[in-house]
Amino acid sequence: MSEELEQANQVYNTIINYITNYSFQLIGALLIVIIGVIASKHIHKFILKVLLKNKIDETLSGFVANFVRFIVVTMMLIVALGKLGISIAPFIAAVGALSLTAGLALQGSVSNFAAGIVLVITKPFKIGDTITVHDVYGEVTEIKLSYSVLVNEDKEQITIPNKYMIGDVLVNSFSYRVVEGSVGVSYDSDIKKVIQIIEDVLGDFSVLNAENEPIIGVEKFNESSIDIAYRYWAPTHAYFKTQYSVNLAVITAFNREKITIPFPQREIKILGDRNAN
Repeated sequence: MSEELEQANQVYNTIINYITNYSFQLIGALLIVIIGVIASKHIHKFILKVLLKNKIDETLSGFVANFVRFIVVTMMLIVALGKLGISIAPFIAAVGALSLTAGLALQGSVSNFAAGIVLVITKPFKIGDTITVHDVYGEVTEIKLSYSVLVNEDKEQITIPNKYMIGDVLVNSFSYRVVEGSVGVSYDSDIKKVIQIIEDVLGDFSVLNAENEPIIGVEKFNESSIDIAYRYWAPTHAYFKTQYSVNLAVITAFNREKITIPFPQREIKILGDRNAN
């Protein structure tokens, strides 16, 4: 019993001595941490306010403000540990090793994150634009720091990692996509009349982009027909529907105006022996 009391007394004396010797350091370290937390909140609000006032993207502004806040708190914690006499060199080495390991394990995510920051800064496209990347197209509905979300005409949601948006070919057609079509007519057709018919058909579709006028002209001369090509801009959300409707309207107008769409023809001559019979 006496041994237990002696051990308890030793522990008590150790605690008292530690508090006596390091009380000011503990109070100082605690104050440093409290000041750091409070200061980080004010710095976060200030940076966020300044960035938003200068019309910096909200997502990027939040990221920068949070990152600065994290740096401030981390620095104050390091100062507080030093105030207590704790060596921070091993801690920094451990954090560095952990960061390296995490970086190697998450390098794909980190590259997406970095690409997202570049996208937010450079703004090659915005929400509502129609983009084509890696043979995938759709209307942009979300731009996150690690990925972007597209929606196509079939209402399919397509998630694309942002690293594919940087350093690759990206086509931004804004709210519309170009449609290319062609039709062959016979050589005895009135080509100017054919072009006018297609122009009138396209003019009846109010959904087409009025800023980009349709382009219609002679594409090439085939053996049995003259190919008339036409290009116009259809809304992304009704791309195929518009294309099919235009094609139906064109063939209907051709039938009404007696425009012939020829089929391939071949002339075959059979050469026999002239002296036969």
